[in-house]
Amino acid sequence: MSLGQRVSSDNQLTRLLQIGVVLEELVESRAAHHLESLPPTERTAVDEAVRELLAEAATESADHRERLEALIEDLEAETVPYEEINALVDAQYGPPEDTDGVLYDQLANEETAYKFYDDLIEAIEASDAEFAIDRDRLLETLTEIREDEREGVEDVTEIMEQRA
Repeated sequence: MSLGQRVSSDNQLTRLLQIGVVLEELVESRAAHHLESLPPTERTAVDEAVRELLAEAATESADHRERLEALIEDLEAETVPYEEINALVDAQYGPPEDTDGVLYDQLANEETAYKFYDDLIEAIEASDAEFAIDRDRLLETLTEIREDEREGVEDVTEIMEQRA
């Protein structure tokens, strides 16, 4: 389904929220792996900022995942457990070779998440469908998550500019 379409049913909404959960699980897992892969010898102020950024990204994504899971639960559906996504990340992705690679990966993750939530909000707002969950609560939750992702893009960009 293209997010350019309207969200027209609970089933469609559930699937899109489940995609959001998987996206958050991926971001959470990648940030945690990147944090573990950074060399311990680098301890400049910028490198500490990278570590803080990754730790915050993992925590924020876990919070987003839990908020999306609560919406999905209200729609009486299930999500993919974090452990399954983390195992896939372990098997699929190796760590970037340097801190710049970590930052570019994190920027791509934040931008992808922002765009996903922006498109999802637009598709819900374009719809006149009645959902089994409160539309205002749904949009408020997604808007807050989108704002966090926008701030994440700005944070990564700022650190990248400091490193340049």
